[in-house]
Amino acid sequence: AFHDGLDIHALTASQVWDVPLDGMDPMVRRSAKAINFGIIYGISPFGLARQLGVAQGEAKAYIEAYFARYPGIKDYMERTKQEAHANGFVSTLYGRRIHLPGINEKNAAHRGFSERAAINAPIQGSAADIIKRAMIVMEAALAAESLQARMLLQVHDELIFEVPVEEAEATALLVRRVMENAAHLDVPLTVDTGIAGNWAEAH
Repeated sequence: AFHDGLDIHALTASQVWDVPLDGMDPMVRRSAKAINFGIIYGISPFGLARQLGVAQGEAKAYIEAYFARYPGIKDYMERTKQEAHANGFVSTLYGRRIHLPGINEKNAAHRGFSERAAINAPIQGSAADIIKRAMIVMEAALAAESLQARMLLQVHDELIFEVPVEEAEATALLVRRVMENAAHLDVPLTVDTGIAGNWAEAH
């Protein structure tokens, strides 16, 4: 799906609930998006039900259908929890360790929180590693092209620059190239750029 440039949330909805991609109800896509993101946070049927405004039993059925369709995700979650219990930490793709001092606590609530963190940390942590790898090489890349852009801010997976108007298009091309090559994964990293007078308008 990522290689074909497909909408991952719409595709998830199509595959989990057997509905066509064409003319999909936006609420169905929204439900799939909530599950796609919620799963990596260890979302419960209660939490998903509250988020989607559906009955808890219905939310539970959504989660079960998701895992039935994507058993590899469930395997990843269980494997990651086992590694966290054994080692006391998990690692990002680049080897940065996230320590989980509560992973073996007797208190089930504290242990559950650490297990959810163990599942999520390699994903979010690797994303953080990738954006920082892009930032590290960005200044030299801009200088090599004699561009005057200044990197002002990082917000999650976004970088914000202040750029002379006449260099905006050239800077956008270079920034996209640097960010898309910050990591080489099994799926492509795709970057969207926006140019405007302020951050809100650039989206």
